[in-house]
Parts: sequence; C-alpha cells; structure tokens
Amino acid sequence: MGTDDTDAATTGLVLTGGGARAAYQVGVLDAVAQIRRDCEAPSTNPFPVIAGTSAGAINAAALAGGSDDFDLALARLSQVWRNFSAEQVYRSDSIGVMRTGARWLTMLSIGWLIARWRRVRPRSLLDNTPLEGLLTRLVSLERVPTMMQQGHLLALAISASGYGSGLHVTFYDTRRDIAPWARSQRIAVRGPIGVQHLLASSAIPFVFPAVRLAPQGQIEYFGDGSMRQSAPISPAVHLGARRILVIGAGRMHEPPGPRAGSAEYPNLAQIAGHAMSSIFLDALAVDVERLQRINNTLALLSPAARSATSLRPIDVLLIAPSMRLDDIAARHLRCLPTAVRGMLRAIGVSGEGREARGGALASYLLFEAPYTRELMALGVADTMARRDEVTRFFGWERRAVSRSLPRPPAYPVPLEIG
Repeated sequence: MGTDDTDAATTGLVLTGGGARAAYQVGVLDAVAQIRRDCEAPSTNPFPVIAGTSAGAINAAALAGGSDDFDLALARLSQVWRNFSAEQVYRSDSIGVMRTGARWLTMLSIGWLIARWRRVRPRSLLDNTPLEGLLTRLVSLERVPTMMQQGHLLALAISASGYGSGLHVTFYDTRRDIAPWARSQRIAVRGPIGVQHLLASSAIPFVFPAVRLAPQGQIEYFGDGSMRQSAPISPAVHLGARRILVIGAGRMHEPPGPRAGSAEYPNLAQIAGHAMSSIFLDALAVDVERLQRINNTLALLSPAARSATSLRPIDVLLIAPSMRLDDIAARHLRCLPTAVRGMLRAIGVSGEGREARGGALASYLLFEAPYTRELMALGVADTMARRDEVTRFFGWERRAVSRSLPRPPAYPVPLEIG
C-alpha cells in the first residue's frame, strides 16, 4: 500500500551532511523503525518525501530506491555502515594517498615553483573513486521512478553547490506537479537523479574532487551540498512535507558553562575542522529556529488571517547527537589507514583520546567500523531517550512492548560491500 497524495500530514525526512558522521543518521532511523514496530504501526514507508545533502544524500537515495520495503532498505544501509572501511570511500593505500594528498600538500608549500606543470596539479586531498563503485551496489536510483509510480515515494531531493555560479542547487524528482523554485542564491532543478549527483553532493571541499554536472544544459562543477546551504529544510517543505524529521550530524547545543580553550596557535587540521563544522552544522540550527519563529507567528494569527497567507505550520522533530562527535572521533584515530594517518599528521592531526588534536577534521573522514558503529549506537540511544516525542510526532500509539535496541531484521540482508 502506497502513500496518499492528499495526506495533509505528509512526512518528510531531512538528512544533513557530515561525511562519516552520517552513520549517526542510520542509528536514529534504526531506532525509529523499532519504535514503529513496537507500536504495531503500518509497515509502509514512513517518509514519502526524502531530502539529503552530502553523505546524507547517499543515505536518502538508498532509502528512496528501496521505499517499497523500508525496513529492508534500512537494513542494507545499516549493514554497510556497520562494516565500513575507508577503502570503500577513498583510496587509502600509500600510492593512492601520494598521488593526491602528498601532491596537494606539496602544492601548498612550493606550488609557486611547479604551478605551470598542469599534470602535477591535484584536485583534492583524497581520491574517492571507490565511492562510485559502492554507490552502484548500494543505491538503486533506477528504481526511484517506479517507487513513485507505485505510490511508495512522493519526492526525492539532493542538494549540491556550484563552484562556478556560486548557486546552491537542489536536484529533485517528484511524483507531483511541483514547479522548480528559486530563492536568493539557491535554485531547484527537476529531473532524474543519478550517481553523479550523489558524488557531487558528497564532495567535501578540498577533501574530495568536484563533479561535473549539466543542470539546465549548462556544464558546471559541483561540490558538497552543505556549502552555502542557508535553508536545509526548505526542499522538503517545497516538495509538500508538512511534518519533517530532521537528523543532524553534529551537536546542536553545547552544555552550559565555560569550555576550555587553548593558548596554542591552531594548526591547519584544527582550522579545517572548525571550517567544516561551520559548513555542516550552523545552517541547520538557524533554519530550525527560523521555522519555529514562523510557527509561533502563525499560531498568533486568527483563522481568517492564516487562510489569507500561503504559509503553513510545519511540525519539525530534530534529533541530533547528544555528544560531541569530535571527541568520539579522537578515540578512534588509530583506526584510520596508516597512509591516511600519516598524511593527516602532516597537517596537525595527532594523538588520541584527550590528547588528540584535529579530531574535528578526522570525524568526517573516519569511515571505519569502530567509529561508525559507535555513532550508530549513539543515534539509537538518543532516539530511544525521546521515544515519546517520536510516537507523538508520527501519531503512533505506544504499545506495551518496549525495547532499548532495534531488533535485527527477520530476513537475510543480501549485499556485497567488499
């Protein structure tokens, strides 16, 4: 049984960016699926509208392509994140790292001597060629039109940033007749979504190479969709979602009280990690606050005044990590491949645990099972701690059955991830 186009409470899912941090999203969704089963709610896809950015775009596309069996699609996705290794995302062998990272660092130091030799100009810190193969096995984008025709899915949106135009572009496909929208510095382009869109959306600046796309017939290179993303929730709203689950990839609020600083001059890794946090985290907090202000304003209006405006209240449930993912990453720096660890050490990633430096940068690149499993477990725990909010949000009646961890699927999960 598919979704209903006329449902006034169409539910959207927004998955933000963050590289390896996106493992947290899968833990949250595992817990949501468990809560739904405990409540004996319908087993249909709970998210007719799905929007993703960066690594969140990959998770979003995997769920959209399997929306006729949401639990199976989620189980396949969970299996990948539970068994991740960096070599599935980027070349982590010594030769591969030397061809990209070592040359990139050389250009930073003596680039003025060799700038005229185009053949030695690296495009990124890491070579993410393996990621394309993983996406081909994991994501069934060719099934998305069928999922829409059968009513399992209403819309899928993937966002990326154009390096030439400076525009933030949302690529979307939808079952409904929704015209492209345009706002200041951001536009939407309707059409089929492919693996290249996912590679572009997840191309972390400096770390992974830009991807060539041709929206509206104009060739341009695109990078991570989190850049210049001033309104992460907007695509889901434009595509008809009236209640939206937003899963963040970083702590939204710090605990009260002073936070220890450092008198040492920051190294390159610390500056890069701070910049990435600004790219991936700040816009989401601002957008949620903006949406809450609109909801509060609409609540003050009379029914007549509300009917006269095109604005509608949007019910948003935000679930974000209760712990700093930088600190978790610092405990797992030794899990990084030797060649990658050596390259990162050159820009300031060092130590481990409390003595670690550069954990913020590493937290985006640690596609290793010990780290991703801990993030998934945190996602489960954070969601189960807010179980009552989740059941109210979805309108699920809470049953007597209650479990702290998701049950494994009752069916095999056929997926080769090697």
